[in-house]
Amino acid sequence: MGGSNKMSAQKRLRERKKAEQAELKRAMRQRADAEGTPRGGHVADRADLDSYGVGPATSDPREDR
Repeated sequence: MGGSNKMSAQKRLRERKKAEQAELKRAMRQRADAEGTPRGGHVADRADLDSYGVGPATSDPREDR
């Protein structure tokens, strides 16, 4: 019988930990919304794409046929 008490105690601990993590996540989202930072991080602009070499192609590869 002692095993079931131990299992239920472990289950309660797991549930409490999940609830705390969810609360932390909510608080972080609310803080980010209050600061006005967009979700998803930084979006690359044209200069970033050009520096990565991902800018628009200079020629159409279909023309080489």
